[in-house]
This record gives sequence, structure tokens and C-alpha cells, in this order.
Amino acid sequence: MKTIKYIALSTLLLTASSCGNDWLNIEPSTQVQTESAIQILSDIEFTLNGIYSSMQDAYSYSGRMTYYGDVTGDDVQANGSTKRTGSYYLFKFTKDNAPSTHWSTSYSIIQNCNMILTHIDNMDAKDKEAYRDDLKGQALTLRALALFDLTRIFGYPYMKDNGASLGVPIVKDLSTINSKPTRSTVADCYKEVISDLTTAIPLLSEKFVKGKINKWASMTLLSRVYLYKGANAEALATAEEAIKGAKKNKYELWTNEEYATAWGNDSEAGKQGEVLFEIVNLTVDGPGKESMGYLCSSSGYSDMALTTSFYKLLNEDPKDVRNKAYKLYKSKDGKTVNAYINKYQPQGNENIADANIPVLRLSELYLNAAEAAVKLDDNTNAVNYLDPIVKRANPAKTVVGQTITLNQVLTERRKELYGEGHRMFDALRNNQRIERKDVSGTGLTIKHLTMADEAKSFDWNYYKVVFPIPKKEMDVNTNLIQNPGY
Repeated sequence: MKTIKYIALSTLLLTASSCGNDWLNIEPSTQVQTESAIQILSDIEFTLNGIYSSMQDAYSYSGRMTYYGDVTGDDVQANGSTKRTGSYYLFKFTKDNAPSTHWSTSYSIIQNCNMILTHIDNMDAKDKEAYRDDLKGQALTLRALALFDLTRIFGYPYMKDNGASLGVPIVKDLSTINSKPTRSTVADCYKEVISDLTTAIPLLSEKFVKGKINKWASMTLLSRVYLYKGANAEALATAEEAIKGAKKNKYELWTNEEYATAWGNDSEAGKQGEVLFEIVNLTVDGPGKESMGYLCSSSGYSDMALTTSFYKLLNEDPKDVRNKAYKLYKSKDGKTVNAYINKYQPQGNENIADANIPVLRLSELYLNAAEAAVKLDDNTNAVNYLDPIVKRANPAKTVVGQTITLNQVLTERRKELYGEGHRMFDALRNNQRIERKDVSGTGLTIKHLTMADEAKSFDWNYYKVVFPIPKKEMDVNTNLIQNPGY
């Protein structure tokens, strides 16, 4: 049974406003009086709970932040131009109409983490140093996650130009209405993300706490960041250490038998499975029908579905257990047959709308290690870390004795992580093309919608693979430079 319940944000937190530049709009009358608002470590934990709670939002990880990387790729598509995912999938956004929530929700997280980090080192831990360190490590990791997501949404892939292009502003202090920061380079943003994570990891607890960041979750994120940056030796070393540590602390890959339904397991200490960090949604405080669970479900809004090309790829091996992570829907008249993602399963007696959102999984760690090893020409480790994923998918298969290729690893990554927000980012950071083509003979009736030719086939040179800086931010901060093409 779930026992976690995040406390809603109160005036303790620096929340986003609906007008002006959201993440900076803190009027003097609503500024935090930090001397009285945060005095003891429990106040810090209260603030952290509020940050985790804000990540449940449909504009954050329970919705847009997750599906953005999928519907902009070639494995998942919007199920109609008027669906919530339609504008993303069709790349219809412009500098004037693009959603501002990717910017505002992430900077709200950063701002609230900054409030914690501004004061926590000066607080008397009273023999609770480990508790204080863990809280600080969580805040550092959440700030790093938010900055990393901002950088990959608003900045080009690091490998495109070695991080020389513009990323986003790096904000480490408590901003005011007069703060008008400039954009840092992608390289500088990565440097800051890595700095936060490498500082956080030694501070964090190794123990499982449902819905909270721990050491292994932070290391998983760091391995991902290194991989995006092309720092493959660091990515491999971090992933290897995290895999060993996570397994020692009772995390395990789901088995082949468990896989189809494990997404709905209500994890607990000692039986946590492979989810290292998840957004915990409850009926009383979840995003409701705007959540990934409802958006993906044929009994919900059916906003997105698998493309025919990806469905064909999955079904090259009908016995691959990952074919059980989607559900086929057939209308009564037989005119509609679609494959809907079934990873967002409700826990216990909850509704599909209240499904938890896995953000960091042990499976990704294995894939991170395998990809980094291939790029380092380390076939031994490429086999060691790819084989458990391949065997779990189909116990009759193995890659032992093979020379692993990058395409082989990336294909397994597609099959393992679809619907979890990775595809476009994974393709572009490896300088691959997104190809949106229908294939016949699958039995599915879905087809790609009519779209501009430039959105049918593109690589990291397509200007819309990065989001425009929101208009409201450009209007109030003349120091910001808009992305090219917009």
C-alpha cells in the first residue's frame, strides 16, 4: 500500500506566477522571509516534498516533460492533430505560440532548490549530519535534473558542436523581479549539471525511499548526462558503479515473467524492483486525466500510439516481452486498430489516471553502460551489459559471442524505453535521423498525419528540434537571445 503523500506547496515556496516571466516573478510582498520560513531541517524536507509534488503536474513529468521526447520522434505519434500531443508531433509551435511550461516548471524547481541550498549549509544539524546531507543531495540532484531537461529542450545536442551553442540561463541564487540573466552555452550548462550531481552523490542515502531521489538514482542521471556529452569513459564507470550499488541495495531488473505487469507494482523497501526514481501519483493529488496514464490509454484520451514502423520493429521478435508493454485496441466495427502504450499502470485500486511515472530505471543504467562501452571499443562490457536486457526480453536470445554495434544498442534502447521520453533525444545526440514513414502489413490502421516535409525526416540541423524561448520570457528579459530559425 502507498504511504507517501506529498504536502502541497504553500507560501513557503517560490511558486510560478501566471503573468510576466514565470520563474522570476516574485513580488516583494510574496518573497520568502527565509530567516523565519526555514529554520530547521524538517522545513527543508517540507520544501523538498513540495518540489516533488510540483513534478506530478501534467505540465511536468506526469505529462508534457515525458511525452515530448517520444511524439517528436518516430516510434510514437499523436493520434490526431487536435490531440494534446498534436502540436509537438507536427512541430507546429512557433516563437509566438509555443508552450511556456517547459521553461516555467523547470525554473520553478530550480528556484525552490536554490532556496534550500542557500540556507542548508548554515543550519545546525544537531547530530543529524547524514539527514542534512541527504536533503542537500536531493536538492542538488533535482536542480541538476531540471537544468539538464531545460538544456536538452532549448539547446542543441552537445555533440553537434561540442556544446558551443546556447543553452539556458544558469540560475544558482534566489532571483528577483529585476533578475535578467543571459543564456549560457550548452557546454557550461552541462558543466553545471555535472558539478551538482558529483557533489550530490556522496551526500545521498543509498536506501530506498518511495518517490525520492537516492544515490543510485542520482548516479543514473549522471551516467545519462555523461552519455549525452560524449564522455563515454565517465558514463561507463558511473553506470557500472551504480549497477553494483543498486543491486547490493536490492534493486533488480524485472524478470521476463514480471515485465508485463511490473509497471503497476507498488514498490516498497526490499521489493523495489528496478524503478530507481518515480513520480508518485495518488488519487487525491495526481494530475488526473491529463496524466500519462490517461493520455496513453485507449479507455482514456488515446492521445498517442505506436507508429507502424516501430510496431513492425518490435514484432520482428513476437516473443519479445516488450510487446506486452502496449495494448492493441480494435474498434467494434474493426475500422480502427492501434497499439497504445501500457507502461503507465495504476497501483493497487487506483485509476489509470493515477499511475506512477518512472523517471529513472535500472534498465537504462545497463543500456547506458552498453552504449558507452561500444563507443569505447570495449566489446566485453558491451556484451556484459546488453545481454541482461536482451535475455530478459526473450530468454532464448543472447548477445554473448557477438561483436556489439552501436545500432544494436540503440535499437534495444528504443525497444526498452519507448513511451518514457527518450527517443528523439537518443537519436539526435547520436547524429541519427528521425524518419517518419508508414509501413504496410502490420494490421494497424494508424498513419502519420499530414505534416510539413521537414518534419517527416530530420536530424540535429532541423531548427525545430529545439524549442523557442517562450515569448513572455523574451518580452520581459531583453538579455535573452532567441533560438535560430524562430
